[in-house]
Amino acid sequence: MNQITLYTVLTSAVLISFGTGRNPLRAAGVFARNLAVNPRYLLLFGSLLAILFMNKLELIIESKMKHQTDFTPFVQRLEGGFVEGFQQLFHAAWLTPVLAFFYVVVFQSLLVASLAVYMYRDKTGRQFSATCYAIMLNYLIAIPFYLFMPVKEVWAYNPNVHFYMLEAFPAFETVYRGLSGLDNCFPSLHTSISVTLALLGARSGIKRWAWLTGVTAAIIIFTIFYMGIHWLTDMLGGLCLATFAVYMGYKLADLKSLAKPIPSVHPSR
Repeated sequence: MNQITLYTVLTSAVLISFGTGRNPLRAAGVFARNLAVNPRYLLLFGSLLAILFMNKLELIIESKMKHQTDFTPFVQRLEGGFVEGFQQLFHAAWLTPVLAFFYVVVFQSLLVASLAVYMYRDKTGRQFSATCYAIMLNYLIAIPFYLFMPVKEVWAYNPNVHFYMLEAFPAFETVYRGLSGLDNCFPSLHTSISVTLALLGARSGIKRWAWLTGVTAAIIIFTIFYMGIHWLTDMLGGLCLATFAVYMGYKLADLKSLAKPIPSVHPSR
């Protein structure tokens, strides 16, 4: 986990530098100062962290629940051997560690970097606010599905599907599993959050960031099938969730009661 944390910090710094065109420490300083002087920014960011913590709390609640219906057989009948065929078509030894890095490190680094980039580049605060709201909605909507509509990861249900993540990250089950339940598949949060960041990036006005978030979302979606983690149904659910979350994220950011000019710290151009 310490190694993953180090990779995440370094990757986040690279992405922030790419998105802002500045030293990432400068962008981090602007982010910290804005949180210190803007109660609304601090409330949004604190709420986002609290909801991310709820994902961990969901696993605790789920472990205490009884008589849960397993929806995996229904999903299997619905889409057959799509993931199995996908793996057979695309698997390559050199590709596995690259995709594992995107799934574990780039995914979370892009979320961190998006918040920093928007705080630095957008003086109105709209993009930062919309991002916070959209990510919160992703988790708030997904968690009830994880509690009451459990779907197992493909590799854990279909013996013909391989969990290639272990080839690149042998300790994945002991290090990472505590953050994501084996039956927390529908909707795919890796899909929904990466697509959410891509849709936000497309509306950010930062062309290089729009391209980066879009390409990353495509790679993440490819990865969830390649690694044998998610069903096609999970991905489709994630796409719908992302679209709704971004739409509502901007709506919430644009509410008149929240749209008043915010005194914030921004670097001079």
